[in-house]
Amino acid sequence: MRRFVVAASGLILVLAGAACNRGTGEPVVGLITKTDTNPFFVTMKKGAQSSAGTAGVDLQTFAGRVDGDNEAQVLAIENLISFGAKGFLITPNDSKAIVPAIDRAHEAGMLVIALDTPVEPADAADATFATDNYEAGRLIGQWAKAKFETEGKDARIAMLDLNANQVSVDVQRDQGFLEGFGVDVADKGRIGDENDPRIAGHDVTDGNEEGGRTAMENLLQKDPSINLVYTINEPAAAGAYEAIKAAGREREVTIVSVDGGCPGVDNVAGGVIGATSMQFPIKMAELGVAAIAEYAKTGAKPQNTAGKDFVDTGVQLITDQPQAGVEAKDSAWGKQNCWG
Repeated sequence: MRRFVVAASGLILVLAGAACNRGTGEPVVGLITKTDTNPFFVTMKKGAQSSAGTAGVDLQTFAGRVDGDNEAQVLAIENLISFGAKGFLITPNDSKAIVPAIDRAHEAGMLVIALDTPVEPADAADATFATDNYEAGRLIGQWAKAKFETEGKDARIAMLDLNANQVSVDVQRDQGFLEGFGVDVADKGRIGDENDPRIAGHDVTDGNEEGGRTAMENLLQKDPSINLVYTINEPAAAGAYEAIKAAGREREVTIVSVDGGCPGVDNVAGGVIGATSMQFPIKMAELGVAAIAEYAKTGAKPQNTAGKDFVDTGVQLITDQPQAGVEAKDSAWGKQNCWG
């Protein structure tokens, strides 16, 4: 049993576990996540590991050091090609830049499934197993719109996005939220081109708490009257709340997010997050591993959910402040179904 470590341009990619077929004859399947620190991807890895045992495959797991690290993901694909893998699951750090490496994997006869974040173009992968991220954003937007209308408040909106790459998951959540809130989003494929006076500004968070705090500090400096905050995920939401609390405005600002991790659900229960859209990363990984195992046995490829260009793994709005006309579950249900 060997362990591979690949270094390039100061970035390190670690293959966790055995680096090749372990002599068992099991087909090799890869999992390549954006990072190995975000609870979402940690949970996804656990789901894949559990499914691998049931499916009878040799799972190899990779992760980049930071969100946005495309080079590490390319190196992971090259390693999997050299292992003779049957396929891999990937949460792409750069939806467009990863496509040439995916093309090389296809030339090697591999099945490629995007998890959570589609590649661009989407059909560059054989399938995508994901949350409907546009719907996840739309649900929290609808909830926020109903809440502000009920309370008779005018919104000043801060948009805390992922990074400058404008990857599909980032764009879809951002634009879904704005549409749900009733903002004309102009081009649905682009963040920041809307022209609505209610939007105080956009900033990026890298999907983590420190980034969320810094982005929120920046936008509060620009507009101290912000009272509604969209965040790409719950770690960014936690950081945003710290900045809002430091400014003494935690009772005046509503935060919405996407994830459904257990810490995020706790923050819904504690009033830190007003509403969040829950994803199901374990289901994504389990279905993805099973699909590659089936491909290894029969050559069959997965079929999309009816009416969609991906396999929809579900989304559920979680809030303890229900709003008329917006279907939701409370944080008690969320605690029973959360992850991380």
